[in-house]
Amino acid sequence: MPESKITSVEVARLAGVSQSAVSRVFTPGASASKQTAEKVRKAASELGYRPNVLARAMVSGKSRIIGLLVAYLDNQFYPDALERLSSVLQDQGYHLLVFMAGKDASNVDNIVDEMLDYRVEGIIAASVSMSAKLAERCQRLGVPIVFFNREQNDKTRFSVTSDNYAGGYTVAEYLLSLGHKRISYIAGWEYASTQFDREAGFNAALTKHNMQCFGRAVGNFTHEGAAVATRQLVEQGLPDAIFVANDHMAFSVMDTLRHEMSLSIPGDVSIVGYDDVPIASWPAYSLTTVRQRANQMVSKTVEIIVAQIEGEALEPLQIKIDAPLIVRNSTAPNNQTTSA
Repeated sequence: MPESKITSVEVARLAGVSQSAVSRVFTPGASASKQTAEKVRKAASELGYRPNVLARAMVSGKSRIIGLLVAYLDNQFYPDALERLSSVLQDQGYHLLVFMAGKDASNVDNIVDEMLDYRVEGIIAASVSMSAKLAERCQRLGVPIVFFNREQNDKTRFSVTSDNYAGGYTVAEYLLSLGHKRISYIAGWEYASTQFDREAGFNAALTKHNMQCFGRAVGNFTHEGAAVATRQLVEQGLPDAIFVANDHMAFSVMDTLRHEMSLSIPGDVSIVGYDDVPIASWPAYSLTTVRQRANQMVSKTVEIIVAQIEGEALEPLQIKIDAPLIVRNSTAPNNQTTSA
């Protein structure tokens, strides 16, 4: 008999229990005795029954689906974070449905409309911004939003990020401590809060030491953009150190310096990234970088969104998680300083 023909009534009949007992067994969070659950699952397995989750969601109004809105996945930080989000949400009885906004964020409002059509119970917005009007609409509909690795310029919203300002500040202090004088910066997408805060912290530390950024170029958080930005910086004058706004771009910077320009890292140029994605520790890169504590960021994001879905009243939070500098082999004391 095809699976689609099997109903909970038939499962209940074979298991010798009520239909409501079958429903409780397959409803996350509902109570059913161990003995009942075993009988129901055995009967369901024999009959090939699977509960119709979407139909149940239409009846109950509870889909237990969280929508993740993300602009891109080529930055290695996001696939890792997505896997963690999915795993932690599953432990809470929720499932993640991913919607791609693309790098042109002009269609975000339309995509959120589509997410709401799927009856998502909450939205996690990663690497995208959202209009205040749209955020307010979701709030009116009772669909909480948490911004992950992004902040809105609105203290009434929930967000979870690393402490990007402090991270950028730490990078500048570290490079100055190595004796670097010509310290340049490769920016990400100009309108991203992560980009803005990292650069602001970086420049604040330079200013404290009466220094200025030696050169600046924009890589837009892309591999190709970072390569172009690297060539632009070198044309302006070779820096002795470069802070790159994320690891994904930093790998491109290192490849361009080494393979196009035959420069040594860190002999000629020290490189620092931001994220500490797994590839950063590979011997081919051994990248000094600021670590985003993805596990803590994910845990806080899930904690906030589930609490709101389950009716807990929370004051808006903008959580910033400390981001330590991880020193590897892509940085070294300035040759000119050590030989003087």
